[in-house]
Amino acid sequence: MTRILRRRFVPAILSDRERAVAERFAAGLTYRQIGEALCIAPSTVRSHLATIYGKLGVRNKIALASEIAGPRELTTAAPAEQGPPVLALFPIESLNEERRWRRFADGLSSDICVDLARYADLPVVAFHTMKLLGNRAESYDDHVQAIGATYAVTGQVRADDRQVRLTIQLSETRSGMTLWSERYDRPIGDILALQDDLTESVVNALAGCFGKLAALRRNASRKKAPSNLHSYDYYLLGVEELNRFSAEGNAAAIYLLTRSLELDPARVRAWTELAYAYSVQACNGYGIDFDTTIGNWRSAIEEALRLDPANPFAHTCLGDLKACLGDLKGAADAQAHAFEHGKHNADTLALLAGSKALVAGNPAEAMPLIEKALSLNPLAPPWYYGMLGRVLFVIGRHAESLSALGRSSQESPNTLMFQAMGHARIGETEEAASAASRLRTEFPDFSVERFIAGYPVTNPPALKAVQEGARLAMLD
Repeated sequence: MTRILRRRFVPAILSDRERAVAERFAAGLTYRQIGEALCIAPSTVRSHLATIYGKLGVRNKIALASEIAGPRELTTAAPAEQGPPVLALFPIESLNEERRWRRFADGLSSDICVDLARYADLPVVAFHTMKLLGNRAESYDDHVQAIGATYAVTGQVRADDRQVRLTIQLSETRSGMTLWSERYDRPIGDILALQDDLTESVVNALAGCFGKLAALRRNASRKKAPSNLHSYDYYLLGVEELNRFSAEGNAAAIYLLTRSLELDPARVRAWTELAYAYSVQACNGYGIDFDTTIGNWRSAIEEALRLDPANPFAHTCLGDLKACLGDLKGAADAQAHAFEHGKHNADTLALLAGSKALVAGNPAEAMPLIEKALSLNPLAPPWYYGMLGRVLFVIGRHAESLSALGRSSQESPNTLMFQAMGHARIGETEEAASAASRLRTEFPDFSVERFIAGYPVTNPPALKAVQEGARLAMLD
């Protein structure tokens, strides 16, 4: 239940636009909702709030609500639902005096900030706002609290004749505790390529589906009582269940992600993850009939792309759906859009690798994608190895495929399917029979035909490899 403001009292020191932002934020609206109502970008909303907090001398939403309501006008209704945490990236400091390294540090800061805002699934304070505060502000704690930041990222760049060193850390603003730190050493080369490389490394370590930020918030969400869970909590817990790839986990993911969207229908990644949950349901034969699952998948991914037409995860998922519907050209086009918008994101590259291998494209092109995803994300979740395993299977590297599949989710029926086929391919008949027996016993509703139709396996080399592997493993 949100706060109810019976009568507004807006301090005169605020401009008209600042008053409009302050009222809506104090009433519990999200940055996106405020932006839509006032026809401004969410980043502009954050900038206004930084100014508002400074003018009013408040540090959080509760204090702001009190200022807006005025004396004795705020009801005692339940506190407003808090949105997701806010991340602030302070400009990276150059320890070299040369102008070119100061420009490099600013460019690196800006790129990391932009990519984090796109991939971290939480609000990121606009870089121009943080630039005004500086990278070594005397009142650091006041700054990060005034802009409502939950986490702060700081860093330093030092260069010599041979290499550049970036040190970066993530801290919690309330306690000041360092939550993560890393050092990246890179040889000096093309400056823009170096900037891209460091940006990719930092963003993927922080913002991947099992990156530091998601892990921190997921742990916090688990500690909450069910009555205190918010949209972002449901989203994070839903992603965790989805990544189990089991029947129970997938059902739980659909419930949790649906609940997240009931509370915040504009959460794009929740729509995308829900679409992926339905795609997992389609290929594994979980629960409801195939046509209904495909319809749900289609509805979810269309809503995700309506909200964010450039979302790379949504385009990858759309490509798989297009192939399910027989539109292979549409599938290839969606893959191209996904790569265009997500070529620096490890999760996107891992998903694209699976699609290139099984759905549409040249399977040989899948290996560089999954290898780059694994190099970018040192915290790769098990499903990355599931993708690696199926790519290796399709290109005929069966022993390596089995090694990768051993690190994938062991609750997934298609892991068992690929294991049975891989063992059969290298003549390990007993192991193949054991995996096939487990598959039939533990997943009686699973079939190779359903997997082919629902993944879908439409790439001719992949289709031939799966059908032949299933025959050898006696799964057909």
